[in-house]
Amino acid sequence: MKTSMTVLLALVFTGTLTAQTLSKTERKEAVKYINWCTKELKKSLKGLSEAQLNFKPAADRWSPQNCMYHIAFSEGALRGALDQALKAPADPKAKAELKTTDEEIKAMVVNRTNKVKTPEPFEPEKTGFKSLAEAVAAFDSKRAMLVDLVKTSNADLRNHIVTLPVGKMDAYQFILFIAGHSNRHTQQINEVKTVEGYPGS
Repeated sequence: MKTSMTVLLALVFTGTLTAQTLSKTERKEAVKYINWCTKELKKSLKGLSEAQLNFKPAADRWSPQNCMYHIAFSEGALRGALDQALKAPADPKAKAELKTTDEEIKAMVVNRTNKVKTPEPFEPEKTGFKSLAEAVAAFDSKRAMLVDLVKTSNADLRNHIVTLPVGKMDAYQFILFIAGHSNRHTQQINEVKTVEGYPGS
């Protein structure tokens, strides 16, 4: 008994019983996915004229600029939810009950056959942005912080749980969700470009 206690104390003080951090592979894959989503978003907006940016397929549909306002606001709001989850205690028991894989999370968030009603604060006109440049700058700042978190955080991202209306996921999966959310609306921007009446310039 005395020997066991001595070993336990030794493990504690040498840091062996610290929180489980991400593997190099997990960090690499997340950063790769985040950067790809960012690149696709920027590509979808590149070179668009004012007429193209503000074109709406219908009165109740979003323009490319509307989409960017929503993406930028959501990036900050979702990061806030992530930070709150990381402040709460890790919950390995809740993690063990999660069955959704990382790939399923990514597929779910970009699947635009699943229509979701946007909460009012996330509506483009409610975000407070006044220009595309302002929204892009806000997005770039938050996205850089997300990449930095993945690269440097020692938090136990696999055992902190985030609860959303769509279900529960671990914090690492939620990071993938945040990145995928921008890609979901990148698809929407690209869909707008195919609508009849979209300006040629």
